[in-house]
Parts: sequence; C-alpha cells; structure tokens
Amino acid sequence: MFNLVLLEPRIPGNVGTIGRLAFAMDCTLHLIKPYGFGAITEKEVRRAGLDYWFELDVREYDNIEDFWAKNPFSPRHFFATTKTKRNYFEAKFEVGDYFYFGREDAGLPIEVLEKREEGCITIPMTNEARSLNMANSVSIIAYEALRQNYKDFK
Repeated sequence: MFNLVLLEPRIPGNVGTIGRLAFAMDCTLHLIKPYGFGAITEKEVRRAGLDYWFELDVREYDNIEDFWAKNPFSPRHFFATTKTKRNYFEAKFEVGDYFYFGREDAGLPIEVLEKREEGCITIPMTNEARSLNMANSVSIIAYEALRQNYKDFK
C-alpha cells in the first residue's frame, strides 16, 4: 500500500508500534541505520509490535544511500518535518508513496529535506509544542493517505 521510512530511529517502542501499524495497513516498513538501540529483534520492538512483527514486510538498510539505491528517489517521496508550512492534508497521496520520518531527537536532516522541498509536509499544532511522537505522526499521515485512496481498497 504505502512505504513507511524511518531514518535512524532511536526508540524501539516507536519502531514496534509503527511496525504494528504497517502490518494493519499492509505497508512496507523501511528502517535505515544506525538505530539508537541494538537489533530490531529487541524485546521492546517485539513487545510493541506484538506477534505481527514476524509477518510484517520490514526491510533494513545500512544508510540513506543504500535505501535510495534500492528505492530510487522520485516525486512520490514525502518528508514529515516541522520545518515547512505545507500541511500534510494539502498533499495528494497515491498508493505506493514513501513517507519519511526522522530521528525522534532531531527529525530529518536538512540534506534530505532539500532533496525535494515540495515533498516536505507537516502536521499542524495549535500551540507551541515542538513536535509529536513519531508513532503518532506516522499514524496521522498514513491514515490520511489511506483516506485519500480508500476507494482503491474496497
């Protein structure tokens, strides 16, 4: 359905929660190293992902260049960031799109965001909060993409 891309995730529970969401939505989960924890088989990942983890289409990459070599960059790549004014609900998503999410403590690097500035999207907040939890952000954007394309899945 969609491609969920986590660049250097730091919190294993977030990865497990996102993995569970990816399974429920029939998405591919792409994990780009280095992680802020050991292997993705750690108990914290498995606990949050429950028994779905081993049925999930999850792929690992050594770095962003390795990811792009195997998933060529295109206009269908979107970057979740607080460094843009374009709200996620203004974007038009298609089945197969890639949604990138950066490290919990730093977000996506500017070099990645500059790769396609028109692909940068944000989740608006009504106060001065810096950001949302990564797993929540992935859920919001993934379900908006599903909402826009739901007729293709009935």
